[in-house]
Amino acid sequence: MVRVDDVYQRVLALANKEQRGYITPQEFNLFANQAQMEIFEQYFYDLEQFKRPGRNTPDVFVDNVVEEKIQIFERSIGSPVISAFVGAGAGGINKILPDYIYRINRVEFNNVECEVLNTKDFNDVRFGGPLTGPSVARPVVNIRGNVMRCVAGWSIAGDDVANVTPTGIIYFKIPNQVQWGYFVVSDKALYDGDPTKTTNFEVHRSEETELIYKILKFAGVSMKRDDIMRAGQGMEISQVQQEKQ
Repeated sequence: MVRVDDVYQRVLALANKEQRGYITPQEFNLFANQAQMEIFEQYFYDLEQFKRPGRNTPDVFVDNVVEEKIQIFERSIGSPVISAFVGAGAGGINKILPDYIYRINRVEFNNVECEVLNTKDFNDVRFGGPLTGPSVARPVVNIRGNVMRCVAGWSIAGDDVANVTPTGIIYFKIPNQVQWGYFVVSDKALYDGDPTKTTNFEVHRSEETELIYKILKFAGVSMKRDDIMRAGQGMEISQVQQEKQ
């Protein structure tokens, strides 16, 4: 976790240097959430890059660091929640995933991991018949956008697939919306740490510096101040290069 007030104060200090400009709380909150989401999405890109087949020199340390950062957002839900998903399609066989789910990591049916297939392969498998199609020992699942369908066998008559509700999902959630809470005294915004008004950054604490640089870059673009934008962009690039060394 990164304290939102620490980031805001440092951003203001950098932006106000030589009277370059002022960032309002409303602007900061918009830039803060954009910066957090960029960093969050980069985790998955980096992890895929490090694990890409054929990579000559896999960096185990960097891989572990990225895994640690992503795990902050890993959650699991069981059948009571899954069963509450709104049905869609014929007989309610499709499950609508909640908006807070960013990416599915694992789907289970009766403690057996479901094989996640693309739409073509999923249709090929589920129409394969009772002998070659999905089973309780080999459940399969297809996820398109926020719609999920799971199949684990055939009906008693053997002429139709048995659609089932997964009994467990491990997923990565979307970061909470950042909010720098404040109250106004003499036309000046002062920090209010009340949990009902303030929400800290949810990304790993090591991301504080990059958050500051990204927010500064966004602020420069918004204020049409190339000097602030270039300063933030330059520091962000240097920070990323240092992390990847």
